[in-house]
Amino acid sequence: MLPKFDAAEVWNRWMLPERNLALFMAVPTIYSKLIHYYNDNISDELKPKATESCSQFRLMVSGSSALPAPVRNTWKEISGGQILLERYGMSEIGMALSHEYNNEKRFEGCVGLPLPNVQVRLISEDDKDVTNLTETPGEIQVKGQNVFKEYWNKPEATQKEFTQDGWFKTGDIAIITEKEKVYKILGRKSVDIIKSGGYKISSLEIERILLSHPNILDVSVVGVEDPEWGQKIGAVIVLKDKDMMIDLTILKEFLKDKLAKYKIPSLLKIVQELPKNAMGKVGKKELIKLFDKHHMVNGKSRGLAHPINAGSR
Repeated sequence: MLPKFDAAEVWNRWMLPERNLALFMAVPTIYSKLIHYYNDNISDELKPKATESCSQFRLMVSGSSALPAPVRNTWKEISGGQILLERYGMSEIGMALSHEYNNEKRFEGCVGLPLPNVQVRLISEDDKDVTNLTETPGEIQVKGQNVFKEYWNKPEATQKEFTQDGWFKTGDIAIITEKEKVYKILGRKSVDIIKSGGYKISSLEIERILLSHPNILDVSVVGVEDPEWGQKIGAVIVLKDKDMMIDLTILKEFLKDKLAKYKIPSLLKIVQELPKNAMGKVGKKELIKLFDKHHMVNGKSRGLAHPINAGSR
């Protein structure tokens, strides 16, 4: 057990002669940092040993937030074929959705199917069950012995989070994919679904694409209130190479063949790091404040690249 995450310590532990590790679970940011350490700090002579050390693991899991495709694919390369297992759960329900143990049935950007004895359904905004409809967004609701009983001494909060027939409302939006017929998380209803110009846009989808840019180390996409559009799409980016600045023109050019025009960010911030909690989740409400101060002029938003530390006010 390490007091805090340290990429060097993790790789060194894995490469010890004692091969007694079977399971590794982490958020995508941790895997990204391990990849960067492998590429930048492990010598060419030791890289084969580092890769071979991953073979001791029976399973490597990614959770808590969306796993970017570049991280997933690069990890497979440097770990000797380990395909990260993505799954979905939360404190109130434990684990609810997961891919199979079989590597070949783990689909990029998806979280699999309900675990045994766990009931899951998708409910649309107009309160219709859309579980049997592919590519149709709905809130994930869960029922079963895995679901918690109540919030301690908070009967009103408990009542608010459950339907009358006993389903727990997770607040997360998902779809069933057309091809694989598995669950794909679109994001939190409160912060990850952006409503712009009549469209409902998944910030997680945009983040996955942006993370494939060679000079983007980390990114978060948020909805910024706008009197004309309802919300505008804002991207907050951490650069790999601080000397190679990215502006909106560069960003839009990169995204034009990868996303529909209405999904491309119109606002941009460059920061030193993203504010994250102990679980590695980004504090998106904090990031929205950056745009409130620097992008609103006479009620209209401006798209500017502006170096600023995410923790500043």
